[in-house]
Amino acid sequence: MNTVELADLTADPVQVLGASFYFDALTRARGKESGLNSFEYYGLGRGGTLGNVDTDVVVDAFTFFHPRALERMWTQAKEKADPIAVAADYVEAAYEFADRTFGAVDLKVLRDFAAAAHKVAASVESGHHQLVDGYKQYDVPTDPVHAAYLGCILMRELRGCVHIDAVNEVGLSALEACYLQDPAFFTNHGYLEEETPDVTPENAAKKARAEELTSAWMAECFSVLSDEECQQLADGAIAMFAALKEPVPIA
Repeated sequence: MNTVELADLTADPVQVLGASFYFDALTRARGKESGLNSFEYYGLGRGGTLGNVDTDVVVDAFTFFHPRALERMWTQAKEKADPIAVAADYVEAAYEFADRTFGAVDLKVLRDFAAAAHKVAASVESGHHQLVDGYKQYDVPTDPVHAAYLGCILMRELRGCVHIDAVNEVGLSALEACYLQDPAFFTNHGYLEEETPDVTPENAAKKARAEELTSAWMAECFSVLSDEECQQLADGAIAMFAALKEPVPIA
């Protein structure tokens, strides 16, 4: 399997896998124990990997959210809890989700996936992809289930950061990109109905080109992998994605 095929094959599974714990019922319950609703726990948990930073830093990292959403999920939420502590707790919530989900996936598949994913993440130059840098601060777990799921999160964040670069490259606004990606999630990202953009051949073509660039640049990120490691990354992503439909707890 070459890296272009790998980038295309893993795009949707990694996107879904890395986000699956965000609003899981038990993740939400864990957030409530800290006095945070699910959106605050998400905002502080994901954004807190960047540190206790100013709102504009998080707005930049969460490019496809309107700043008004981050005002609630970050600025106001920081009054309730320390984002650095919440981020560490959010990673533990992710591991708990993995323990509830991937018990039927072969441990060798998980180990091989984790090794490949963390190899890719380690090769990414620091200082540009903020959320990738944020999650790279956490040690790779010795537990193969946790290591694999942290790898999923890293690969999701990497593709997201690369996609931001691609959207900027083609001259598409964040608002347009968010709507064209999935109109159903437009308002969930803090946009108002009256801000809905017109869909034109021009911006649709830009979005398509941004997707092409995203896959091409992800393929470059995967170039550090051997053919065998590419296959292992693909196999792990497919196996974990399938496990989401019929989760099995770790024995």
